[in-house]
Amino acid sequence: MMGKTLWIFGGVLCALSAALHAQVPSRVDQNSMSTAGPGNAGRSEIPLLQERHPRYRVMPSDVLSISFPLSPELNQTTVTVHPDGYIVLANVGSVYIQGQTVSEIVETLKKAYAKILHDPIIAVDITNFQHPQFVVSGQVGKPGQYDLRSSTTVSEGIAIGGGFLPTAKSQVFLFRRVSLDWMEVKKLDMKTLLKGKNLNEDVQLQPGDMIFVPEKFITQFKKYVPYAFGVGINPSAALFQ
Repeated sequence: MMGKTLWIFGGVLCALSAALHAQVPSRVDQNSMSTAGPGNAGRSEIPLLQERHPRYRVMPSDVLSISFPLSPELNQTTVTVHPDGYIVLANVGSVYIQGQTVSEIVETLKKAYAKILHDPIIAVDITNFQHPQFVVSGQVGKPGQYDLRSSTTVSEGIAIGGGFLPTAKSQVFLFRRVSLDWMEVKKLDMKTLLKGKNLNEDVQLQPGDMIFVPEKFITQFKKYVPYAFGVGINPSAALFQ
């Protein structure tokens, strides 16, 4: 519907990799939300929303520097996050930190080192990390993954992805992960936006977002995101056929 947008929660999509991260609004409009997730059919459970401006969460291949002001012999200047999300630390072994912020990592390490240190003081710094990226797929000239280098909107993201193909539908979907098991989907009418109307709905992209541009002959939103208000979505339903 023109001038309106719809946010819904869906199950994990195979179209997005595990590296995609979550950023979400700080409130939920209960009149426009539906939920999905493993085993929630018939229930109204909604995942806890995260902060609007979240801190960076570490991913595989990120490199950390870990220091102990009171125990410098334990300092480790190059600690790489393994593909499975673990790091290997002196004296304590493997510790899982994938998806954690720096402050959360500090607390995790304090618990790990509490076995050998009394009330340890630990400092963590991310010295090398993956550049924020977004994905454009579907009926665009150059579908793929692109660096998110500055403030970029959905319409600008589509342009970066080569623009609409002649077969593209003007209503596009924006997928945004909110947790490891949940994601939001927003439907945007780009035809209205490109006419200079409802410009406030040209959403700013966040790291890990995916824009999907369907084909013109697709007329039903449910083909891509099956939903029913007040009823859990079947997470095994195929969203991209």
